[in-house]
Amino acid sequence: MARDRAQARAVRPRKEAPHGLAFYPLHFLHMRRSPLSELLPPWSSRIRPYPPGKPIEEVERELGHPAIKLASNENPLGPSPRALEAIRNYLDRVHLYPDGNGYYLRKALSEYHELEMNQVILGAGSTDLIELVAKTFLTAGDEGITSQSSFYIYRTAIEEMGAGLTATPMRDFVLVLRTFSKVHGLAGLRIGYGMGHAELIESLNRIRSPFNANSLAQAAAVAALDDREHVARSIESNLKEMKFVTEELTLLGVRYTPSVANFLLIDTGRDCQEDFVRLLHEGVIVRPMRLYSFPTSVRVTVGTHRDNEQFLEALRRVVTAPIRAARI
Repeated sequence: MARDRAQARAVRPRKEAPHGLAFYPLHFLHMRRSPLSELLPPWSSRIRPYPPGKPIEEVERELGHPAIKLASNENPLGPSPRALEAIRNYLDRVHLYPDGNGYYLRKALSEYHELEMNQVILGAGSTDLIELVAKTFLTAGDEGITSQSSFYIYRTAIEEMGAGLTATPMRDFVLVLRTFSKVHGLAGLRIGYGMGHAELIESLNRIRSPFNANSLAQAAAVAALDDREHVARSIESNLKEMKFVTEELTLLGVRYTPSVANFLLIDTGRDCQEDFVRLLHEGVIVRPMRLYSFPTSVRVTVGTHRDNEQFLEALRRVVTAPIRAARI
């Protein structure tokens, strides 16, 4: 009887929530347990999590004034207007699970790239697909190969599987990855895709999570793919502003790596973390590149003309300031 009463107390709701819902006490969180390290695979302690760009809201809270974000290579013109309209039209269906096969988006992509549908796979951004490749082909004791100074997720995806890591000079890949985060302006929806031989895509689909591309992302991506006007405006803006920024950097005497993307690798010859903090205090968020073996460089997104002018003015003050430790 005593045990029955104890069990009854254990499942009794702590309090009644609105609409008849009940919250139950999470007793298991207070139970004695073995050290978590004993349950983890030995290689997990060697993995360094991917450091995302500092959110603009967090920086503005810390500084107490507006800031601009040029750290994560997002589209400064915002999302595709057609994508926004597609999202609004789909909102009343978000109670339903997404199409796990992504039929309409894969069909649109296959037609756009002149491929068969079985040569296209969807993912929650390219990071999801990189990790999927690692899960499909690697296991503990294998050796994963990636390129030096490439996207850091390649490294973590290999290490997550317990495989050894070999970094080589830049090389070709058999799976082509694309994203809707940049020119289409859909970074917050996390939607990307991969293209490869049908046999490779079939192998990846065996491991892929069934709903790794959400409904709103699929609807927005289909619309964005057809929004040629937004793509053209974004490309034109990037070309114009890239020319402006690089010319100003040359006049400033600051070295940079020529780019065909929407960002620049800028080498100030100074400690990149110090420059990152100084620019942060100026209200400009960039990406320090020590993690990618460029200890004196920062990565800067090409933004709007106003944002680029603010960055260049802040950079002028930073590169002429005495070199000293700075913290935030």
